[in-house]
Amino acid sequence: MNVLRRVLPSVLAAVLLTGCSAAADAEPESVAPAATRAAAPLITVSVPDGSTAVEPDSALRVATTSGTLTSVRVDPADGGDERAHVAVRGSMDHDRRAWTAERTLSPATKYEVEAVAAGPGGRRTTTRTSFTTLSPGLTNRALLGPGDDQVVGIGMPVTLQFDHPVTDRAAVERKLKVTTRPETAGSWGWVRDPHTSKERVDWRPDAYWRPGTEVTVRAELSGVDTGGGRYLSRDISTRFTIGTARVSRVDLAAHRMTVSENGRVQRVIPVSGGGPATPTYNGTTVVMDKDAEIRMNSETVGLGSAYDMDVEWAVHLTTSGTYLHAAPWNASLIGNSNASHGCIGMNTDDAQWFYDQARPGDIVVTTGSEGATVDVGNGLGDWNLTHEQWRKRSAL
Repeated sequence: MNVLRRVLPSVLAAVLLTGCSAAADAEPESVAPAATRAAAPLITVSVPDGSTAVEPDSALRVATTSGTLTSVRVDPADGGDERAHVAVRGSMDHDRRAWTAERTLSPATKYEVEAVAAGPGGRRTTTRTSFTTLSPGLTNRALLGPGDDQVVGIGMPVTLQFDHPVTDRAAVERKLKVTTRPETAGSWGWVRDPHTSKERVDWRPDAYWRPGTEVTVRAELSGVDTGGGRYLSRDISTRFTIGTARVSRVDLAAHRMTVSENGRVQRVIPVSGGGPATPTYNGTTVVMDKDAEIRMNSETVGLGSAYDMDVEWAVHLTTSGTYLHAAPWNASLIGNSNASHGCIGMNTDDAQWFYDQARPGDIVVTTGSEGATVDVGNGLGDWNLTHEQWRKRSAL
């Protein structure tokens, strides 16, 4: 027993001496914290906390100097309209040290940023900041078509029309996405209506749509500068379906229109087109809309006081005022000669039948007129270009 009492204190002394010698160059009181606890990761946000009048297309980035980011959220502080005050998604780099926003910020919106990082020692840091984007002095507005849940004809392009001209077309086009089922090849193209001066960008398939195709369009436009600080303020989207393949071929030399559905002739209709002084446009037009009764005034299309009358069963083809409609006052000319002011007239029964069949997006191809080919921007004249010519109109 005496021997054991002498040995144990000696062993304990040796153990204590060994522990001290391993940290000979360190302050004794700092040894335990440094060995058991790593520094918490530091998180930085590229837009300083409390910033105001932040430009919506600012590059927003969140990073950590040590450890990895586990989550980043950038959300509008007050919720509200999710299309006008959008949440901002982003992507991590390969080692999760940095997160970069993948879209523009909404104008006039307060944003809250919450980022979490984990350090090598298991320590976590949460950073919360906020900032407010500018309220722009100049804005633009975009109208997307066709409308949600519409069934349209095989010639209907996606249309995005702007209130003001777009000078940074590429910035807009990068934010547009068309998804189709089945997959359909096509392209965006920029056009300007020669009569309204409205500018738009259309997505047109390379060939007419296949009936039954389902189309989804997403335009992430909130915060996009269309040029010169003129911002768009909302995201917009639409979904529509392609219906019957209806094509009407108007031969004004023969004074006949042949209406086909899914490749089968449904009706051959006598017609009368524009006379020599006001010829009907040749080329491919697309049905824009229709009215069972509409007031037509020649002064609105620059023809003086030639006519001012109510017209029935009117199917609209161009913004310059071309319609297919009933023209009972020209009954003796229908099927025999062209003498209208540019529209295509039919007998009332034929006009009502055609009106009942027609839907926006249907194709009308006119030949045999003395007129020019309809301008690509006059109505939905996109199909007067080959798909190679059309693709060259893309800003990208």
